[in-house]
Amino acid sequence: MGGNQVVWADRRCSPSVAGMSVSTDAAAATRVPPVVADDVMTARQRVILVLLLGSQFMLAVDFSILNVALPSIGAGVGLTDAHLQWVATAFALPAAGFTLLFGRVADLAGRRRMLLAGLALLVVSSLVGGLATSPAVLLGARVGQGLAAAMTTPAALALLLTSFPPGRLRQRALGMNGALISAGFTTGALAGGLLTGLLSWRWAFLVNVPVAAAILLAAPRLLPAGGASGPVRLDVPGALTVTGGLLAFVYGIATGGNDGWADPVVWGCTALGVVLLAAFWRIESTSAHPLASVAILRRRAVGWGNAGGFAVFALESSVVFLLTLYLQQVLGFSATTAGLVFGLPGAAAFVSGMVAPRLMSRRGSAVSLVAGLAVQGLSNAALAFVGPDRNWVYLVLAASAIGFFGHVHGIVAYLATATGDLPDHEQGLATALTTMTQQVALTVGIPILSTVATARSSALAGHLSAVRATLAGIRLALVVDAALTLVVAAAIAAALLPRRRSAPPPPTPLRARDGVTPDTRSHAPEQC
Repeated sequence: MGGNQVVWADRRCSPSVAGMSVSTDAAAATRVPPVVADDVMTARQRVILVLLLGSQFMLAVDFSILNVALPSIGAGVGLTDAHLQWVATAFALPAAGFTLLFGRVADLAGRRRMLLAGLALLVVSSLVGGLATSPAVLLGARVGQGLAAAMTTPAALALLLTSFPPGRLRQRALGMNGALISAGFTTGALAGGLLTGLLSWRWAFLVNVPVAAAILLAAPRLLPAGGASGPVRLDVPGALTVTGGLLAFVYGIATGGNDGWADPVVWGCTALGVVLLAAFWRIESTSAHPLASVAILRRRAVGWGNAGGFAVFALESSVVFLLTLYLQQVLGFSATTAGLVFGLPGAAAFVSGMVAPRLMSRRGSAVSLVAGLAVQGLSNAALAFVGPDRNWVYLVLAASAIGFFGHVHGIVAYLATATGDLPDHEQGLATALTTMTQQVALTVGIPILSTVATARSSALAGHLSAVRATLAGIRLALVVDAALTLVVAAAIAAALLPRRRSAPPPPTPLRARDGVTPDTRSHAPEQC
C-alpha cells in the first residue's frame, strides 16, 4: 500500500501532469470571462427601476400634497373646517386597510397586473378629484387614490425586489426607493403649496394624471409579470377580518386624534379593530391557504423589521407635523417658507438613500436599522430644545437634516430586514406587510403625538401665552417621540443583533504519547 501511495503522489506531481495543469490554468487565466458584476445594472433593470420608483415617488407625493391646500379645498367644494381632516383620512383608511389583501392577490394573480390596475384607478381618481365640485365627489376620489396606493405600492415593491437579486444591486434599488419615498413626502408638501398658490388646488390632483398614464402605457411592455403561476386561492375569512380590523383600528385612532378621545365610537372602533385582527391571526393559524402565512409572520426578522419600520414612519412623520406647527404657529413662517425649510432635510434624505446600501453591505441590515433609529431618535431629542425666536431655525435645519438621514437609512434597512430572507413567491406578501406597516404608521403616528402636544398646551393655556403653551406642547411631544424611537432601537438590537460570546479556550496541543510523535507535516499544504 505504501508503494501505491508513492506512485499516486508521483503521478499527481509528475512534470507531465504538472505541466498540463499549469497550461490549463494559464489558458483559463487568459480567457476573458463575461462581465457579470453584481453591482452593474443592465439596461432593462434601469428601465424597470425608473418605472417602479416613479410610481412609488408619485404615491408618496400624494400622501402629503393636499395638506397645505386643505383650506383652499374646503372653500372650493364646501367642506367645513371640522371635516377637512377627512381629505387625509379618506386616503389613509383604504391605503392601510387593503394593502395586505392586495399584496397577496398580487402574489396570486400577477404583480404587473395589480400594478396596472392600481395605476388605472389612480388616473381616474385623480381626474375626478381635480374636477370635483362637491365634498362627496372629492372624498370619493380620495378613497379611490387610497385604494390605488394599496394596489400599486406592494406590487411595485415586490417587482423591484424580484427584479434585482440579493446583494449590492438590490440594496442600491432599496436605497433609491427609500430616498424617493422620503423625498416624495417632502416634495408633496412643497408642491402642494406652490401649485395651490400659483395655479389651483385642483392641480394637486391633476398632476398625477400624466405621470401615472405614462407609466401605465410603458409598464406592460417593460415590466415582468411576477406572481405565482398556479391557481388563485384566496383566504376570504382572513381577507375580511384583516381588512375590517385595519379599517376599524385606523379609523378609531385617526378620529380620536382629530375629534378627541372621549367619543365612545372612537374606543369602540379601536377595540373592534383589535378583536378582528386577533380573529385574523386565529384564522391564519388554521387555514389551508392563508392570506398571510403565520410561519412568515412569526419570523423574527419579519416581525422586528416591521416594528422598526413602524417606528421609522410613525415617529418621523409626527416630527414633520410637529415642526410644521412650530415653524408656522411659533415662529410665524408662512406655509411656503415652512415648506422650504424642509428642503435641506429632503436633500439629506436623498443622500442617505444613496449611501445607505453601501453602509448596509458592510454591517448588515439589522445593524443599519438600529443605527438609523438611533440617529433619528437622538436628532429628535435635540429638536426638543427649540425656542420661541427665529434663530432656532438653524437648530431645526441641522437636527432635522441629521434625523432625515437616519430616517431614510432606517427605511432602507427595515425593508431589507423584513423581506431579505423570503423566496420570490412570498415577496408580494412580504412587501404588502411592509407597505401596510408604512401606511398604518403614517396614519396613527400623528394623531397620537398631536394628542400629547395638545394635552400639554391645553394644561398650560391659562398660565402662558398661546405661543409659549404651543411651544411647550411641541417640545413634550418631541421628547416622547425621541424616547419611543430609542426604546424601539434598543429592543431591535436586543432581538436581532448577535450577542458577543466569550472566545473558546485554545485547543490543547498534541503531545507525544506511546512513542508516537504527531506528524505536523500532514497539516501543511502539499507542494509539487
